[in-house]
Amino acid sequence: MNRTLVIGDIHGGFKALKQVLERAEVSANDQLVFLGDYVDGWSESAQIIEFLMGLTLQQNCIFIKGNHDAWCEDWLLSGASPEIWLANGGRNTVESYKHFSSDDRKRHLEFFHSMKNYYVDEENRLFIHAGYSSMHGPENEVYSSNYRWDRTLWETAVSMDKKLNKNSELYPKRLLLYKEIYIGHTPTLYLGVKKPLNKANIWNLDTGAAFTGSLSIMDIETKEFWQSDPLPTLYPREKGRNSSSLQD
Repeated sequence: MNRTLVIGDIHGGFKALKQVLERAEVSANDQLVFLGDYVDGWSESAQIIEFLMGLTLQQNCIFIKGNHDAWCEDWLLSGASPEIWLANGGRNTVESYKHFSSDDRKRHLEFFHSMKNYYVDEENRLFIHAGYSSMHGPENEVYSSNYRWDRTLWETAVSMDKKLNKNSELYPKRLLLYKEIYIGHTPTLYLGVKKPLNKANIWNLDTGAAFTGSLSIMDIETKEFWQSDPLPTLYPREKGRNSSSLQD
């Protein structure tokens, strides 16, 4: 089969992750590219990290680091727990580690350290959690935090005049650098959309799993996608994060 499947923001929803892997009939021949934000939100963040570490023994996986992953990494490293993180899903992450040993946490920390800021495949397709601001591409980014926080790339694609073509002087130069760009970070729910969303040459795979949406996985060649059940139905006894939050 040899597919490349890209997975959006999971946010502690282990049940959703298992659903989409099953529904997409993922096999050892598939390459999986995860766009980050594995943790913070629902109750199984530590369990997801443990599962993903084992998954690497079975097949080719690329793990991009999201802003929530960076927060969790800092906590595992130094115990830092800023209120902004705790209020945006971090408390559930801390609770999920309650029964994990110090050795387990060290292994998880090493896994976070190994995550990539971005990945470019042989077809010049970029995979990144949020975006970049440099007109010369992410490798020339001045602030590495933009890999995990930038929204301007997506906002540019969303606001573009549909009449613009790639030969226009007004076409955003950042978008011309890659054949396609795959991101998460900004939920498509903000635009009233519950499925992976395409604007210009950007595909947004964050379909709101942190809130009321589903987790999505997509075949980057065919654009066929599979989704989990909405996360609140998988975790009926839990509260999702406030959908008005901008710290996704």
